[in-house]
Amino acid sequence: MVMYLNKKIYPVHSGSISLRHFLLMCLTLCMAPMVCCAVNVKDFGAKGDGKTDDTDAINAAIAGAVDGIVEFPRGSYRITQSVEIDLSQGDFLGLSGKGGSARIIMEAAGPAFRFNGSNEKALPSLVTPITWEKERMPLVEGLEIVGAHKDADGIEFHKIMQPILRALLIREVRNGLHFTSADRNIIIMGCHIYNTSGIGIYLDNVNIHQMIISASHISYCKGGGIKVVGSQIRNFQITGNDIEYNFDLDKPASADIWIDCSEGGVVREGTISGNTIQAAPSPGGANIRFTGPSGNSNKVGLWSITGNYISNQEVNILLENSRGVNITGNTFQGGFDRHIVINDSRNIIAGNNVFDRNADYFKKVELLGGISVNRGRNIVLNANIFDSVNSGSMQQGGVIEIADSREVTIEGCHIVNPKFRGISIAKSANVRVTNCIINEDADKKRMLASIVLNGECPGTVVRDNSVALGSQGDVDNQTAGAIVDSNITIEHE
Repeated sequence: MVMYLNKKIYPVHSGSISLRHFLLMCLTLCMAPMVCCAVNVKDFGAKGDGKTDDTDAINAAIAGAVDGIVEFPRGSYRITQSVEIDLSQGDFLGLSGKGGSARIIMEAAGPAFRFNGSNEKALPSLVTPITWEKERMPLVEGLEIVGAHKDADGIEFHKIMQPILRALLIREVRNGLHFTSADRNIIIMGCHIYNTSGIGIYLDNVNIHQMIISASHISYCKGGGIKVVGSQIRNFQITGNDIEYNFDLDKPASADIWIDCSEGGVVREGTISGNTIQAAPSPGGANIRFTGPSGNSNKVGLWSITGNYISNQEVNILLENSRGVNITGNTFQGGFDRHIVINDSRNIIAGNNVFDRNADYFKKVELLGGISVNRGRNIVLNANIFDSVNSGSMQQGGVIEIADSREVTIEGCHIVNPKFRGISIAKSANVRVTNCIINEDADKKRMLASIVLNGECPGTVVRDNSVALGSQGDVDNQTAGAIVDSNITIEHE
């Protein structure tokens, strides 16, 4: 008889061996000829000793990865040029650092690894066969990438379908993860991107449908933690991350999460949820910054920002030329200039948020904070709590400041211990302020007025609020176009 195993024929003569020996031979043959499911870069000459240039050996391992996994055992692998992975010319491929014990040291400009594909479309009917046959879902996991060149980057993806990046540590590079052209269905999970001179996760003039960034640390990236520039993006979720200290004191603007369509692009349909987002005050700095093109609010929006802790920047959330943003259920602390700034935007809700000045923080620093709305339309500010906000001045402004806007509702907000005024409304139409409580502790006695109205404010109603009496009154109405009635004055003994 014969035995067919692993595509080979092994003759077995009846009666020549015992059953026991036959079974042992079967076991031996099953084990010995089997091909390992991963290619080990050390089998292709990589040393991983931190001294040898392993670039050629890694390229050889990738070229020989017939089973689709290139494995990096424990070690430090020096590379002196980008490792190019052209999926369309090869086959399915993933990179794996064994248990996170492998380090890649990039000693040249550009990405340590660059994945190239051919996919450009999101709809299933438009995805080409080569994507499914050779390119889909490259998995990169368990690697540390360290930059040893001022222009070294982590990993770049170009026209890739469904990449999954997990358990990576990328540090001391320029840009951590760089996405270009058309990339689809991206998942980034459980990664550390740390101390970059540029951007942590950089979406660079890219066309993306469906991207998820979750359970990751993205911190100390001078050019921004997550930054989108000039891109076409739909369905973008940023959830459950720690995104912090992404700023540059030497640049005119910084942000932890930065959506920039000022020079082109459309970024809509997204969620920022369950994150800790904090930094330190920097010139023009914001924790979250959305910027659309001047005079056009239609290109950035349809976002929910919910359930986050956001703190310690000049502005916590800055919306400029944005539309359709829901800011709900967040905790704010440390808005050195403002907690929220809304400029030239429409259809914005900020509700059920806490804006707190905890006495244990920044004891010797004056934080301004509050919400500023300029040239906004269809703005709803409801059920927010503000405590000890110092924004405004002796001449104008307050905790909530509305200017040159229309169709604004301020309802059910609690404002405690404002330094100057609780609510300031100037040259704005169809503003309704109802069911708010504006008060100060008896030992403070610094407030000028609970509410002030200036300029032409047609259609504006201030009604059914409980307002404390400041040195300039409770409601200081300096316009003839507003209705002020049925408010209750709080008087301290």
